[in-house]
Amino acid sequence: MTTPLPPSVAAHVPTGMLVGGEWRPARGGATFPVADPATGETLFDVADGDEQDALDALTAAHEAFPAWRATAPRVRSELLRAVFEVITAHSEDIAALVTAEGGKPLAESRAEVAYAADYVRWYAEEAVRAEGLARRAPAGTHHQLVLRRAVGPALLIAPWNFPIAMIARKVAPALAAGCTAVVKPARLTPLTTAYVVELIRTELDGRDLPTGVVNVVPTSSARRVSEPLLADPRLRKLSFTGSTEVGRTLLAAAAPRVLRTSMELGGNAPFVVFEDADLDAAVEGAVQAKMRNSGQTCVAANRFLVHGSVAREFADRLTEAFERLVVGHGAAPDTTVGPLIEQAAVDRVEEVVTEAVDGGAVLRTGGEPVRRPGYFYAPTVLTSVDPALRVVTEEIFGPVAPIVTFDDEEEAVRLANDTPFGLVAYAFTRDVGRAMRMAEQLDAGMVGINRGLVSDASAPFGGVKQSGLGREGGAAGMEEYLEPVYVAL
Repeated sequence: MTTPLPPSVAAHVPTGMLVGGEWRPARGGATFPVADPATGETLFDVADGDEQDALDALTAAHEAFPAWRATAPRVRSELLRAVFEVITAHSEDIAALVTAEGGKPLAESRAEVAYAADYVRWYAEEAVRAEGLARRAPAGTHHQLVLRRAVGPALLIAPWNFPIAMIARKVAPALAAGCTAVVKPARLTPLTTAYVVELIRTELDGRDLPTGVVNVVPTSSARRVSEPLLADPRLRKLSFTGSTEVGRTLLAAAAPRVLRTSMELGGNAPFVVFEDADLDAAVEGAVQAKMRNSGQTCVAANRFLVHGSVAREFADRLTEAFERLVVGHGAAPDTTVGPLIEQAAVDRVEEVVTEAVDGGAVLRTGGEPVRRPGYFYAPTVLTSVDPALRVVTEEIFGPVAPIVTFDDEEEAVRLANDTPFGLVAYAFTRDVGRAMRMAEQLDAGMVGINRGLVSDASAPFGGVKQSGLGREGGAAGMEEYLEPVYVAL
């Protein structure tokens, strides 16, 4: 095993699955490799769960649910607060593991760990604030009570690009609400989940957490695990973050049993720069919104819509900013851009960029893989881009910034909304009235005005159209795991 991990971390990463409070191998003994995308070398071989492993985990979650639901909200709150403290105390080690299996620069990994911890802290506070209702009925004949009750055992399917933050964003509200969980970490990045869960188990020593409340089943085949679970009547909730294509499949599988579902799916975020924008702030925001995790985020700016009067200057400045970025292994101290997650990702980015250049786009910088071990692609800026090209119409998931020009506000809104997706949109302008019009007119679940980062544990995260259903974060995130029960008294 070749790994940049500190020995103290490498020695304590569980490679099995957590079922009913115990780490164990897959029932069939199968494993799959997890690689460092900056080198392509295997870090660990991990237990490869199958249908029976998944059902065993659901059995554990189902059996633990009654006791956990009955646990006092204050107890759940204090437990989550203790989890927050464990994550914070071990943030450097966790960040090193995030970088090792996901590739992102260490500074970004540290920010992800802090972001994940913030979700745990937020839901530690929300656990004691689930509100109900008590009132006299309008007719005056009886009283009405509305209680909030935990939905039940939940299947939580996380993506590879934020291996601790996305788990925290699901597990924390589920536990705060009184639900139990079967966690299916991503095939490409399961190590962080296992390591953090084991840290919590070790340091909390099972305090107030019944066996089976959280179960972890890694697998090389998500379908092999999800299909039997979605067909089992004991499962009552599905939360998924990933592509729209997979989300549709899961929704179809959940439909026969009318499962409660939350879907955070793909995006195609417009980044609109108006003629009155502060270009220094716009370029800074563009780099932040585009290049985090090498462009491999669902909220990455995907299409740069720039007013014609400032398009050349913006492109010049963005090109200069991209050329100052340092591509390398995420553990190297000067790296600002890490690898893509696997070779298939590099191949797809190369394909859409080549198609764009062949279609008339002007390559300002980048435009090719970086020739070194691992899966790297150079930060790329394209101008004179036809908005009908795939580099504009599809989610790139890579370090590529295609620039499309517009002439007026009406055209900017039309171009921004010309997509079946609606997760996030960004707009830069000094005009407060225009900013409010963008907030009202852009078809997105989240809108960033004069900033390239919108995610916050205290705010609802999610999209409209084919970008998903439901919300994570904020008070709304816990509502996804609670069902209202009306009592006529």
